[in-house]
Amino acid sequence: MARRKGLTFYQKKKRLNPKVIKDIFELIVGGFIAIFLAFVIVFSVGMRTSVIGDSMEPVLYNGQEILMNKVLYRLSMPKRGDVIVFLPNGNQNSHYYVKRVVGLPGETIQIKDGSVYIDGVLLEEDDSFDKMAEAGIAENELLLASDEFFVLGDNRNSSEDSRSGNVGAVKRDNIIGKAWFHMAVEEETMGLIK
Repeated sequence: MARRKGLTFYQKKKRLNPKVIKDIFELIVGGFIAIFLAFVIVFSVGMRTSVIGDSMEPVLYNGQEILMNKVLYRLSMPKRGDVIVFLPNGNQNSHYYVKRVVGLPGETIQIKDGSVYIDGVLLEEDDSFDKMAEAGIAENELLLASDEFFVLGDNRNSSEDSRSGNVGAVKRDNIIGKAWFHMAVEEETMGLIK
């Protein structure tokens, strides 16, 4: 048999390298473990609930699902501006209320001319909050106890909050958690609550 002269190309058979297979397998398993642990942490620390009513619009809407962090306030105190989830007066038969912290323990709160005053000083807030038509029980100065918070809805003129006698100041023991993430209604995506 005669040999062919000229250029010849040999295709090398591709073999899977055992080290590459092992690395890919470890990457996939590691990814699944990380996702699983993230879900376990989020859902053991968090709790899911729904917003009821329009008192937190435009940030949160009626029926919108939120995830709250149940552990954070065991380790730290709520801060001004936090959106919290609580049971009014600890009433276990009530639905969860979702409101924004305005007044902190030990402060005096008063609503004058539709605005919030803390210790006699006007609280600087952005213009997205309407002036309040009703001051409720905060028409006169309220002194918050060492475990009480004054909360308001973002939709100030359509909110049952600390101005209402049946809600009043929120005791720390009645706070369930901090509103953490919300499910966007239109896009069905998760977003942080600011």
